[in-house]
Amino acid sequence: MEPFILQRLSELAGQRPPAGQEVVHFTESLAEAVIEEYSSVGERVLDPFAGYGTTLVVAERLGRRACGVELMQERAEQISSRVSADAEVITGDARQLSQLVSGTFDLCLTSPPYMTENDHPENPLTAYATHDAHYATYLEQVGSVFRQVAALLRPGGYAVLNVANIVADGVMTPLAWDVATAVRQHLVLRQESFVCWDRQPPGITGDYCLVFQHRDRS
Repeated sequence: MEPFILQRLSELAGQRPPAGQEVVHFTESLAEAVIEEYSSVGERVLDPFAGYGTTLVVAERLGRRACGVELMQERAEQISSRVSADAEVITGDARQLSQLVSGTFDLCLTSPPYMTENDHPENPLTAYATHDAHYATYLEQVGSVFRQVAALLRPGGYAVLNVANIVADGVMTPLAWDVATAVRQHLVLRQESFVCWDRQPPGITGDYCLVFQHRDRS
């Protein structure tokens, strides 16, 4: 990928799902750039934190076989309405990824749910529905998700994460760097690309695409 990725906040806002309460983590143009670079037509693309389905929608549009896991039933239904019956849309917890999906994938493209280091009792990995969050545990569990992703990737396959450093109440959380540290225990970090916004999204201090690769390149 290019070291700098130019993005417009208007595109991000324009792709907010109907009645969406949050900004989509990445744009369709970013997903298109990643999917075209790191996979080929007919290959399988996975998103373990499928959200509103950006990865799946773009993957199908580009002729890939799409698979996504989404914790919230209503979002999974919304994704299903945006893709064909050939796409795999699974309602479930990404922390049990290996029990939910099977086979081999060529690319994983995702953005994990964000958590600040300070005063954040809502758990991102339960869709913020429970108040049992702890930042160190969150990072450990995100790492566990990508341990399972690593087992599902073909040799030489890629995992690309869009994740940002964030600030809340004057405290910066180096989320991108902390997530990178957790994931690189299971995958090789190959590159970082800085996402350059024309207008910086609220709460974001630095936005990245982190490119990881399966350890076995044979």
